[in-house]
Amino acid sequence: MTLDEWLRRHPFLGPAALLCARVDAAVEAADVPRAPVPEWDDYGAEFAAGVPLLHGTGVVLDLEGVDRAIAKAIGALAGRSLDGSIDDDLRTLAAELSPAAGNQRRVVDWLLGDESWTPSRPGTLRYIGWRVLATALRPVIDAFANWRDDDRWLRRYCPACGSLPAMAHLAGTDPGRRRYLSCGCCGTRWRFGRTECPFCEVKADRLASLDIDGESGLRIDYCESCRGYLKTYSGHGAESVLLADWTSLHVDLAARERGLQRLAASLYDVEGTSTPS
Repeated sequence: MTLDEWLRRHPFLGPAALLCARVDAAVEAADVPRAPVPEWDDYGAEFAAGVPLLHGTGVVLDLEGVDRAIAKAIGALAGRSLDGSIDDDLRTLAAELSPAAGNQRRVVDWLLGDESWTPSRPGTLRYIGWRVLATALRPVIDAFANWRDDDRWLRRYCPACGSLPAMAHLAGTDPGRRRYLSCGCCGTRWRFGRTECPFCEVKADRLASLDIDGESGLRIDYCESCRGYLKTYSGHGAESVLLADWTSLHVDLAARERGLQRLAASLYDVEGTSTPS
């Protein structure tokens, strides 16, 4: 399944696809610096204790220049007409992140949870900021996946950035099928228990699934205790498309119509639109 094939089947996702493509082009043009891969030896104890990589002290990542790349991408987008209220968001953020405003160096810390500064347009900055930061972190995330032992993690939050999952992926075939959670922020995927809710951590007998008409590769897994749900791809070969989160915003709407709650982390707004919040 390619993205073009998916969009032909779901033409209502066209505006979201165009926005994402324009943002990705701006991120590419921003010359995002790639963070060098660190040594892992001093992080092992923190990993075992459940401390996400980006929140630990054993590994110091070099993210110099990422804040400037975020500001550059936003500045480029602010000079173009995109769609709806995001145009106003981008112009406001471009001014807020200008060198004269003095806020550029706060952005990465804010993305990682520092509440000492709050931007005026948090949804749009979170979306574009994470697109840039995930690009900077890609060499680290790839090396981290090779280093870590997921059997020693099995936690409900991302081992790299600490976010709750955006989606899940069932890989392989029974009886050895495995469940992976997918981070919508940094792009990490990690193993998690097949019968455990990633939100309230209730197991087995309170979990259920809903199939979506016409979407053979996607389903809704939900918890009858907390009513939280997780969109789940149960297939192989279309991970880059079907785990992108925005490509299944209509599934979020279907879940909401059934009285379920999106407790999963998302960079996208599903309040009747398919644009970033």
